[in-house]
Amino acid sequence: MNDDTVTTSAAAPGAPGTAPEGSPIGSAAPAGLAAPAGPSPASRRLLRAGAATAAAALVGVAVGVGIIKTQYDDPAPATAAAPSTGPTPTATATPYGAKSNGSHFGSMRDLLLPVPAGYRPGPDDGGYGHDSEQNGEQLSAEMDADLQQLPKDKRDKMRAYWEGMHVKASGVRTYLADGDDLVIGLKLRQFNQQEVQRINEYTAVFTGDTGLFRVGPAVPGHPEAHCYLMPAPPSAPIDYLECSAAEGDLLVVMSAEGVAPLPKDKIVALFTLQLDRLARPGASV
Repeated sequence: MNDDTVTTSAAAPGAPGTAPEGSPIGSAAPAGLAAPAGPSPASRRLLRAGAATAAAALVGVAVGVGIIKTQYDDPAPATAAAPSTGPTPTATATPYGAKSNGSHFGSMRDLLLPVPAGYRPGPDDGGYGHDSEQNGEQLSAEMDADLQQLPKDKRDKMRAYWEGMHVKASGVRTYLADGDDLVIGLKLRQFNQQEVQRINEYTAVFTGDTGLFRVGPAVPGHPEAHCYLMPAPPSAPIDYLECSAAEGDLLVVMSAEGVAPLPKDKIVALFTLQLDRLARPGASV
């Protein structure tokens, strides 16, 4: 199989409507999650501090700076290969999938897992909404705005670092379990494959060796994926789980917030569906 081999699927009909995307999923928990007594301010701060630390690990440099753009040299193929075994495409369906070299093509919203049975569209992820994507120009503008608060020498170094990542796009989708007791957010970040792999490996080491995080469940069939739980006292009524994986040129990040104890098998099953959707041709899933 050569590097131009592709797998394609058609955009699933009936995808949720577009809305802008943003801050951590936990900031917009549904009403169902508010029923149990919330953690104390101290424990909530601890949980958020853990989430911020994990976010810093995922980007490898700083918290709160978005991913920016450069164009890829490996454009999406103009034609689709074999037809998908998924839903019958509509006349206007856009192909999406992965090339055998790990590069993905198609929109982020098509690459994101459609809302499966047992879930419905979740709450907004801050200013980005519950179902959205950002292209390179949007991400670049956001980066420029965030960098203005840094001294010029650090700003120039950060700009050079992000440009070297060759970031193309970003997308988010949130899911609310039918029982209103679990919110899941999935994010895709598309950039240089080597950097995707490096950041994913760094996150695995950081969350496993520092002692700041609790060990999370394994993701069967996806050894590149790892999950970890945020710091929390044993009596906390709400718990937080995050997972990360590298799939070619996509960094896949999942966050889950729900009533403790979390249904870890259910969360991992959804993350597995997302990773399977992104698998390159010939991948073992």
